[in-house]
Amino acid sequence: MSKYTDLAMERRSRFAPGGMPAYNCAQTVVSVFAQDAGYDEEAALKAAAYFRGGMQMGSVCGAVTGGLMALGLAGVDDAAAGNAFIRRVRENHEGMINCKDLLAASAARGEAKKAHCDALIYECVGYVEEILRTKGVL
Repeated sequence: MSKYTDLAMERRSRFAPGGMPAYNCAQTVVSVFAQDAGYDEEAALKAAAYFRGGMQMGSVCGAVTGGLMALGLAGVDDAAAGNAFIRRVRENHEGMINCKDLLAASAARGEAKKAHCDALIYECVGYVEEILRTKGVL
């Protein structure tokens, strides 16, 4: 565990009044890196608000898009690093990165949605942290 994964899991333990997590997947991933990248955390949360649920249409997983946002905020302007991040997620999830597909596969295995999403967040935060450390940003 690192301060980033700890913070991500702490955020995912908070719930909004309707019972949904207070932070969506994209918000969780990007926001834990925002301050260290020199950005306002609240601005990062607002920027990632509509990336939940695969951009609200089952497309690319919010944890993945949040990870790419975090790399960008940290100044990693390297297509190879972004592609490596996406490739690692695909390798761990049978080639899938779309929210709809990932959730369907998870449901078929009998996993709860929140547990599945939390695991993807944890995974993506770890990959971003690893890339940032390799790049000398952290």
